[in-house]
Amino acid sequence: MPPQYRDKTKIIEDREGSDLADLNDARREAIMDARGLMSAAILQGRDISHRHIEICNDDGDILLKMPFSDAYEPGD
Repeated sequence: MPPQYRDKTKIIEDREGSDLADLNDARREAIMDARGLMSAAILQGRDISHRHIEICNDDGDILLKMPFSDAYEPGD
């Protein structure tokens, strides 16, 4: 199953996907993806920090839900 992004109530599939060694590598990549998505959104005046990325195995089982808030440290 291709990786997916959830956009509000709909799922957006990541058709390119990634074949990574383990869940830690997948989480690191999800953090980078979340940072990129949040950066693009903030340039458009939108806050999407409440969203999350679901990391799934090849069978489509959800292994981890990584909140976008894990991708940054709140500032002052």
